[in-house]
Amino acid sequence: MKAGTRETAAALTGFTVGVTAARRREELTALLRRRGARVVEGPALRIVPLENDAELRAATERCLAAPLDYVVATTGVGWRGWMSAAEGWGHGAALTAACRSAQVLSRGPKATGAVRASGITEAYAPASEAVDELRDHLLGQELTGRRIAVQEHGTPLPGLVAALRERGAEVVEVPVYRWAPPADPEPARRLAESTARGEVHALLFTSAPAIASFLDEAAAVGRYDRVLERLRRDVLPLCVGPVCARPLREAGVEPVWPERGRLGAMVHLLTATLPGRDSRVIPARGRRLLLQGNALLLGDTTGTPGTEEAVWLTPMSAGVLRVLAERPGWVVSRRELLRRAWSGQEADEHAVEAAVTRLRRALGPHAGLVRTVPKRGYRLETDR
Repeated sequence: MKAGTRETAAALTGFTVGVTAARRREELTALLRRRGARVVEGPALRIVPLENDAELRAATERCLAAPLDYVVATTGVGWRGWMSAAEGWGHGAALTAACRSAQVLSRGPKATGAVRASGITEAYAPASEAVDELRDHLLGQELTGRRIAVQEHGTPLPGLVAALRERGAEVVEVPVYRWAPPADPEPARRLAESTARGEVHALLFTSAPAIASFLDEAAAVGRYDRVLERLRRDVLPLCVGPVCARPLREAGVEPVWPERGRLGAMVHLLTATLPGRDSRVIPARGRRLLLQGNALLLGDTTGTPGTEEAVWLTPMSAGVLRVLAERPGWVVSRRELLRRAWSGQEADEHAVEAAVTRLRRALGPHAGLVRTVPKRGYRLETDR
């Protein structure tokens, strides 16, 4: 949608949101667009299923060679994939029986739901959804001689496996799928570039490996430090849960996450959080104007919520308006606008003039709000 285009405002109108998820990406982007957001898709990972892999089949046969004492389910998609693959090999009933005879530990509600759907009841599920808590629970048991199957979740779990083996357990690692770099890295790299330029208001992550991969792609285009700087200051980093958030926290970024690790809960938290971070009311000529992200929401003269008309601005035009709106009536020089709105990006004062021209064009009948003060700069005229 071009800058200056008008549409009916929604909760996330004006905001550009980056999505790094591979699995269920279409569902997540649909939820965001339904709320008015512009979405930049940059899948940072892809899932490589191993249903026909000899390694998975060999691990399954090891599980069936003798009774299991414990089975660790780490992800819903991984558990379902394992059960499906075993069914295809003719081992489905035997694997279900083996798991039902053992104590099944599930990491979080998604894994728990998949376990129950296969006709098995979990013995333990930590509230934190953390592998560390599963490990601590198991280490509180007598493990010498016990057989434990660990369903991996995209990457090996060497810390968990090593701790269990040190306590005398026999551990069968079950690799159901693997995380791999995206087949085409360009979308993730473009998203990193957009983030570094300040064109993205929020980044959504649904797995810790996706964060690591996204930062790798940012490094590949020389934007690693700038992306982290944006995530620490300007861009809202939103994770599906605390386990997912760890790589960002280790990098000095403080993300937010919902209480429940669900896509809907993520979008609800984003909708509740983002407008409060980046919106500013501009009272002008009896009509309420709200600058939200990169859109100006034009309310009617009554100020009735839900009646706003949205005018999308370019990121730079929105940046200029945001700086002017900080102190209505005060003159801001072109140099100051360049420093503030372009935030270190290469540009000159002609870029400021062009951004102001586009801003006035988008404002239409409200173009007079932005006044030129000859030889000094610009000011925002409001009702105040």
